[in-house]
Amino acid sequence: MTGPDDPPRAAAGDDVDYSDRNRTLDADEDRWAWRARLRRNRVTHLVWRTAVGVVGAVVTVAGLIMVPAPGPGWLVVFFGLLILASEFEFAQRWLDFGKHHVSRWNDWILAQSVWVRGLVALGTVLIVWGVVWGYLAWAGIPQFVPQWAEDLLVAVPGID
Repeated sequence: MTGPDDPPRAAAGDDVDYSDRNRTLDADEDRWAWRARLRRNRVTHLVWRTAVGVVGAVVTVAGLIMVPAPGPGWLVVFFGLLILASEFEFAQRWLDFGKHHVSRWNDWILAQSVWVRGLVALGTVLIVWGVVWGYLAWAGIPQFVPQWAEDLLVAVPGID
């Protein structure tokens, strides 16, 4: 919570000032009063920071594991960084870096003609298909796959 004598906070979309040497957010940098109260007590701050760090790291690592597989890998990575960024300034920097580059990619792809966007989409589909095919050719069809899907997959060359 800010008072009349506090410096103004950066508005959404403004660059964040990372000039302080802290690794975590300070109580006066937090926008939520309940978290600011946690940060003022050394023990609760340590417990909270540890819990956020563990949960954020697990989610981020799970997302990184999912990246080569079809699915929401990068979305989960960014969600993990979002969890970590709620407490750690290094994660805020990584999240800002990622958002910046995703925004640049989005601006670039939208500026391209329809056929270039179509080729990028086709390339993405081919990469995903190649990863799925490579995994199934290497490890075989998992036991949990329904019989009707297994019958279709067996018809694909290289998959047993």
